[in-house]
Amino acid sequence: MLHELWDDGEDGLTFCLAGPPGDGARALLTERARLVWTVEAASHFEAMTLYYERMGWGTYTTPYPEWDRQTYAAHGWE
Repeated sequence: MLHELWDDGEDGLTFCLAGPPGDGARALLTERARLVWTVEAASHFEAMTLYYERMGWGTYTTPYPEWDRQTYAAHGWE
């Protein structure tokens, strides 16, 4: 699934799903927000791993690896 990274200036960054699944998150952005990056990922874990790499934050970890490593398709989201 496609993910988007939005920069909303002083209000920070928002990393969300593209398209209708991310509408709720994007609705919270201000008018000054700009799309700065998109990335395809098959799971939440993959998306967050790529996001952490882009931001230089080190290794992404999760307390829910069994759930987060399952593909979006396995969750019925695609």
